Amino acid sequence: MKKFLALALALAMTLALAACGGNNAGNGGNNAGGDGGEGKTYKVAMICDSSISDGGWGMSCYNAMVDAAEANGWEYTYSDMIAQSAYYDTIVSYCDQGVDLIYAPGNQYTDAVLQAAAEYPDIAFALLNGGENTPGEAENGNVTSLLPDAQQVGWIAGALAGLMTETNIVAFIGGMELDTTKGKYEGYVESAIYVGEQEGKTVSALDIVYSGDFSASDKGIEFAKAMIDQGADVFFGDASAVDSGARQAIDEANAASGSVKIYDIAQPSDLLGQNECIIGSQVTDNSSMVGLCMQAVADGSFGGEVIYGTLQNGALSAGAVSDLVPAEKQEAYQSYIQQMVDGTFMQ
Repeated sequence: MKKFLALALALAMTLALAACGGNNAGNGGNNAGGDGGEGKTYKVAMICDSSISDGGWGMSCYNAMVDAAEANGWEYTYSDMIAQSAYYDTIVSYCDQGVDLIYAPGNQYTDAVLQAAAEYPDIAFALLNGGENTPGEAENGNVTSLLPDAQQVGWIAGALAGLMTETNIVAFIGGMELDTTKGKYEGYVESAIYVGEQEGKTVSALDIVYSGDFSASDKGIEFAKAMIDQGADVFFGDASAVDSGARQAIDEANAASGSVKIYDIAQPSDLLGQNECIIGSQVTDNSSMVGLCMQAVADGSFGGEVIYGTLQNGALSAGAVSDLVPAEKQEAYQSYIQQMVDGTFMQ
């Protein structure tokens, strides 16, 4: 009976996905028929509660999956714009279609992933920004957490913010109140304050705000306007489409003033040039971590571990810097990044 219900649910999900413009229930990509080894074609499916076209988190995570799949000869598919109430059902629909790896890019999917992983022991689950303890909570040992160092992510953005702020007030917008988001905020603030001190400034940060929805770009507009009114002139965020809304508001404020004096720092990919206000990016090479998962699935060693991403192993880096950043500040920024790599930052 359980299998019958699961098959019925899979059919219902397929029909629902086909009806939604933000979802893809097909193969996706250019690798149909790719050989994952020993004649088997492997397939990965990504679920995402934001859009893969959001110009931020969703797009970056989707591109990471595509890059890893192409490098390893896997097929790939995805569903985006998924409501929280549908996380588990969407995962199950892909499990019933026989995918080899479920890729869930966010800590918010943890409960749904653990529930599905318990019911589908032969399927691998990769949880980006998953908790350090999460793999140990999976009763079948089929869950791996991919964990970029949240503090270092914040440091990379905070150093540039500390150099560039003129009002000495920086801001951060979060999507959901996740441990990883809190870690990025804390790293951002401590880095901005430290670098500000080195540059003769007294920098402070506004309290973090949460949209509660990664797709609510209107919240980003609302938050950014309010924070600009409070004097913030450098922004960083962990909120996907909400960040895009914030950049829209920042660009509009700059246009109204006649010059670009309010800035944004993007993540997790290099988005320089996407908006005039973006002066740099914190870059996470999620594709390398997803690729390691694919290789582990193929060789039978997947599960029960945490794959860390740091500045030291190259998974984290600073992206290109805008010409809006003066040459001497670009030089100072690269010096601070090197200190982070060397382990001497804030020592």
